[in-house]
Amino acid sequence: MDNLPKCGANYVPLTPLTFLTRASNSYANRTSIIYANVRFNWRETHERCCRLASSLRSLNIVKNDVVSVLAPNVPAMLEMHFAVPMAGAVLNAINTRLDARNVALILKHSEAKIFFIDYEYIDKAKKAIEILMSDFQMPMPLVVVIDDLDSPTGIRLGELEYEQLVFQGNPKYVLENIDDEWDPITLSYTSGTTSEPKGVVYSHRGAFLSTLSLILGWEMGTEPVYLWSLPMFHCNGWTFTWGIAARGGTNVCIRNTTAQEIYSNIALHKVTHMCAAPIVLNIILEAKPHEQCQIMTPVQVLVGGAPPPAPLLEKIERVGFHVVHAYGLTEATGPALVCEFQAKWNKLPWEEQARLKARQRLGILTLADVDVKNFKNMESVPRDGKTTGEICLRGSSIMKGYLKNEKANSQVFKNGWFFTGDMGVIHPDGYLEIKDRCKDVIISGGENISSVEVESAIMKHPYVVEASVVAMPHPRWGESPCAFVISRKDSNLKESDIIAHCRKNLPGFMVPKKVQFVEELPKTGTGKVQKNHLRAVAKTFVVSDQTSKKPNQVKRENPRAYDQSQEQILALSRL
Repeated sequence: MDNLPKCGANYVPLTPLTFLTRASNSYANRTSIIYANVRFNWRETHERCCRLASSLRSLNIVKNDVVSVLAPNVPAMLEMHFAVPMAGAVLNAINTRLDARNVALILKHSEAKIFFIDYEYIDKAKKAIEILMSDFQMPMPLVVVIDDLDSPTGIRLGELEYEQLVFQGNPKYVLENIDDEWDPITLSYTSGTTSEPKGVVYSHRGAFLSTLSLILGWEMGTEPVYLWSLPMFHCNGWTFTWGIAARGGTNVCIRNTTAQEIYSNIALHKVTHMCAAPIVLNIILEAKPHEQCQIMTPVQVLVGGAPPPAPLLEKIERVGFHVVHAYGLTEATGPALVCEFQAKWNKLPWEEQARLKARQRLGILTLADVDVKNFKNMESVPRDGKTTGEICLRGSSIMKGYLKNEKANSQVFKNGWFFTGDMGVIHPDGYLEIKDRCKDVIISGGENISSVEVESAIMKHPYVVEASVVAMPHPRWGESPCAFVISRKDSNLKESDIIAHCRKNLPGFMVPKKVQFVEELPKTGTGKVQKNHLRAVAKTFVVSDQTSKKPNQVKRENPRAYDQSQEQILALSRL
C-alpha cells in the first residue's frame, strides 16, 4: 500500500480558516455577528475578512509576520482571527488589562509589524509605543485604529483606520495557501500568574483540531447563539472565535462584561452558549434587581480559568445556567479536560452535584493521553483521590512551544509529555481533580495543603463573595495558610467567624492562621488571582510559636511594608 498517491485531492493541511469558507457557502444568510445595532451574515463576514486580508498583503505583510491587536470583544477582533492568518500572518491578541509597559514588552518580543488598536485603548497604546521606541529602541509598528462600528468616534492615531482597510480590500481575495499545517496561526501570551508571561505559539493543525474537539465535547449543535463574555484575547476565545463559524452560529459581541450586558443580551438574542471564568459567574450572581431578567431556557456555560468552588456552581445553576467545568491552560489551546455530567448525578443533592462538577475527567478528543505523575519517579499516581502529582498532557492540541524561549520549552516538554505545573489527583472513578498550582501548594509541617481546597471551604460561608489562600511563614510548621477574603457588603464578618467556619469544614492543620479582608483581589485579564502578589503581603505577617494556637494574634513584621503591598494589590486589581 506504500505506492498509493498522496495528493491535493486526498491530503489538505488542517486549518480553522476552512470553517469560514464553509460558513459562507453553507450558511450565507445566517446572522454571523451581532454588535449593538450592527448585524452581519456569514457571506458578509467572509467578504470583510477577504478584504482585510487583501489590505494586509498590500501593506507588505508576509508569511509569519506578527500582527498585534489590542481590542475588546468587538467584530473587528473576531474578523482578525480569520483575516490575519488568511494573509499568511500570525495573530497576536493582547490582553487589554495589561499596563503600557507590558504591552510594549509584547510588541518588542513578538516583533509585531502592525498594531491594531481599538479607540478605547488609544492612550495606553500611545504610552506603549513610546516605551517601545525610547526604552527598547525598537521601531514603531504600523498603527491601525479600530473605531466603534456602531457609534463611530472619529478618533485616529495616524492615517490608517480599520473600516478603511476593509473597504479598500479585494472581496475576491484568494486565501494564502497553507503549505504546512504546522505553520503558526496565533501567538498568545500567558497570563503570568506564577512567572513572567511567555509567548505561546499555536499551529493551524492544533487550532483546527482543538476547535472541533471543543464543539463536539460541549455537544454544541447547529446555529448556536454565542455570547462573548470570555475575552477573545484569552487563548483565542478558547478557539470559539473559529468554532462558531464551524457550527453556522451567531457571535453576540459585547464591549464590556457586565451583569446588565449579559442578562440583556441573553434575553434579547436568546443566547444558548457562553464561556466564562468563575469571576463572571460572581458578576451574574451579584446583579442588581434592575439588571436581571428571567432565564427562560438554560444557558450552557463552559467555565474555566480557575477551579470554581462548589457553592458557586450550585448558586449559578439555580439561576438558569447549566455549567460544564473545564480544565485548561494557554499552552493547551485553552480547555483540555472537561467534566462530563452523568445522568445518575441528577438524583444527588445540589451540593454533591456541584462538588462533582468541579472535577474533570475527559480529555478533549485531540489529547492522546492525560496523566498525573509522581514528582520524584515520574510514575502514575494511584487512583485513590488522595495522592497528588503533576498533571501531564500530550496530544495535537498542545502548543508548538514558547517563542524564543528554549529554556522554558525544555522544562515543560519532557519524555513525550507536556508538564502543566498543576497538581492534581485521580479518583477511583477515573475523574481528575485539580488541587493547585505546584507553586501555590502550602507545605505545613510536611503536609501538603491545597489552597484550592481551603478556598472552597471558605466559599461555603454564605457571606463570602470570593477567597484566595496563600502560604504565610510559620516558625514551627514552616508555612501556614493565610486567607484573603471579600465579604458581602451587607455583612459584618470578622476573622474569627471565618476561622470558626473553617474549623467545622477542614482538618485543623488546614485552617488559616490569618484572615485578611480586602475589597479586591489582584487578577490577570483572564480572571486568575495573582497569588504572587498576595504572598508578598502574607510574608509581612509573622506568627509566634507561643500564639500559634490563637490565629487572630498575628503580628505584622513591618506595618509600612504591609500597607505598601496592600496598595500594590489594589492597584494591580484595577489594571
